Amino acid sequence: SNFSVNSTIRSYGNGHINDTYCTEKPRHILQRINTNVFKNPDELMQNIENVTEFLRGKIIDNYGDPERETMTIIKTTDGKNYYEVDKDNVFRLYKFISGTKTIENGATQKDMFNAGKGFGKFTKMLDDFPIDTLFETIKDFHNTPKRVEALKEAIEKDIAGRKRYIEREIDFAIENSKFASVVTDGLSGGEIPLRVTHNDTKINNILFDEQSGEALCVIDLDTVMPGSMLYDFGDALRIGASTAAEDETDLSKVHFDETIFKAFAKGYIGEVKDVMTKREAELFAFSVKLMTYECGIRFLTDYLNGDTYFKIHRENHNLDRARNQFKLVDEIAKKEDILGGIVKDLVK
Repeated sequence: SNFSVNSTIRSYGNGHINDTYCTEKPRHILQRINTNVFKNPDELMQNIENVTEFLRGKIIDNYGDPERETMTIIKTTDGKNYYEVDKDNVFRLYKFISGTKTIENGATQKDMFNAGKGFGKFTKMLDDFPIDTLFETIKDFHNTPKRVEALKEAIEKDIAGRKRYIEREIDFAIENSKFASVVTDGLSGGEIPLRVTHNDTKINNILFDEQSGEALCVIDLDTVMPGSMLYDFGDALRIGASTAAEDETDLSKVHFDETIFKAFAKGYIGEVKDVMTKREAELFAFSVKLMTYECGIRFLTDYLNGDTYFKIHRENHNLDRARNQFKLVDEIAKKEDILGGIVKDLVK
């Protein structure tokens, strides 16, 4: 009633952070915001409203359909962009975008090309967004050196008494920390531009047109923050170009598929070509290794801390995830020159 919608609701989707529901008539997406993760719903929703309104203007200028190409917030009866019952029950409502689909797994090269276009277009359209108006919804989210510090602290404290079992993984993580600050140093030195970034560029965070298969709308804007486009590019391929699930224990199945890398890069670079810098182009291939490493050390840190952050579904789940990511880091490092060559050809 606080959104002037009278409808039955049902659980919807498979998101890990917020609780998502779909209203039936009319169809809307209702979400309960996870306030344990997003501690300031006011700043969170201000970010989303400002970004979607900015995108709406760009889409209209390009003769697009703003009702389908960006998310639309439904305001409460008193004009707010969310409704708070209490601190644990904070709700928001979006228009449902019909005629779309998401891709959970089994993405083809064509799907990844379209995903690259979708995320690239998102970056390009927000190129001149007033970045100083954006709040940091999760502090230091992709600050890899801070993630290394957290790992070292977890190793030192060894809260769960697991350090002695994983010396090989710890050695790998510390040895590879030498490249952790490449992007953060570039951002602080002005060599890499600060941009509006999505920060969670999994392929299932895009709605694709059911008929054409083209990327239509980027969704799940909770982690939209100031950052580097390298975070978005690298994270999309950390997941999208792996030949196995993130928690696959048979590491012989875990490989990095450069054909998927090429398809996504072609779509992404095709969109951002006019706004990206030479330094960003040089670091595209590296960014995949960086984001994969960062995710791996986050899993390892959580394992050492007793599995307090990521949901686990079996014993050693976070350790399995870390080993999986480290296998990819090793393989990406060996293919970095090949991947860099692919980017050079696309940038020409």
